Amino acid sequence: MNLNKKVFVSRPIVPDAIDKLKSFFQVEVWNETTPPPKSVLIEKSVECDAFMIEANDPIDFDVINAAKKLKIVSTRAVGYDNIDLSSATEKGILIGNTPGILHESCADFAMGLILTLGRRISYSHHNVLKGNWKVFDQTPYLGTDVHGKTLGLLGVGMIGSAVAKRASGFNMKIIYHSRSRKIDLENQLGLIWKSSLDEMLQESDYVSIHVPLNDDTKKIIGKRELDLMRSDSFLINTSRGGTIDQLALTNALKTHQISGAALDVTDPEPIAHDDPLVSMENVIITPHISSASAATLRNMGIMAADNIIHFFTEGKMLACLNPELMS
Repeated sequence: MNLNKKVFVSRPIVPDAIDKLKSFFQVEVWNETTPPPKSVLIEKSVECDAFMIEANDPIDFDVINAAKKLKIVSTRAVGYDNIDLSSATEKGILIGNTPGILHESCADFAMGLILTLGRRISYSHHNVLKGNWKVFDQTPYLGTDVHGKTLGLLGVGMIGSAVAKRASGFNMKIIYHSRSRKIDLENQLGLIWKSSLDEMLQESDYVSIHVPLNDDTKKIIGKRELDLMRSDSFLINTSRGGTIDQLALTNALKTHQISGAALDVTDPEPIAHDDPLVSMENVIITPHISSASAATLRNMGIMAADNIIHFFTEGKMLACLNPELMS
């Protein structure tokens, strides 16, 4: 089937999704692992009917304003802080995303970071690689237990609640702060709601961030919040780098205001190699890969493609961020 529509795919990383699109449309792929320049996005917004993009492709006002034929942008992501949703809606361009797929993989990874950070697994491994294991002596590698400790969750959406399920298996006390109280999760997993973020930060051994990046959550963890955390506590972020004031975090780690941090996201991305955080022994940084299991990557790609296919063939989408345009 060829619906005489042209789709621009901004990365070649999910071949199955691209093949599926090709069975319906004319497809052009940016065959680089790096994002296409903004000038290319502007050019393609004039030529193409649909975009399938990645989380770091800037679909901003300039790209949207230049659009002539563009009807739908489908991102292989849940978050959409790279998209000017307001401008897209005003222009009549539908925005699709891929919720309901990555939360289990992200929760696995977040729990892995908690364990790696607390028990100093990465630090110990690197010391073995450096040839520093000369004798049986555990004292340089003493870490912090995870079982029985208090985990503070900032946000308990699909990812945060999946982390809570895993943490309950470690017999952790789980407290949380969110815009609204989650009674069902409290009853199911024994979560304890903290109406005050300050209170949650003060009580937690581990703080894990699971909120989207928006005006309300930008730098939600700054100097004041870090000062509230205990000196033996840890901060974990698998959401978006912009939720943390990175300079304040750097200073808190240098002055031992907190014990360590594990960051799967930074601001900016990628983080500069000479950034002080990179060389700190009490910091773990991974390259935004919490959702990067093979199955999850593929499934998100297929869903992003299906958003486009369903729209042009059935007039509906699996997930739409501005559904008012559908009516």
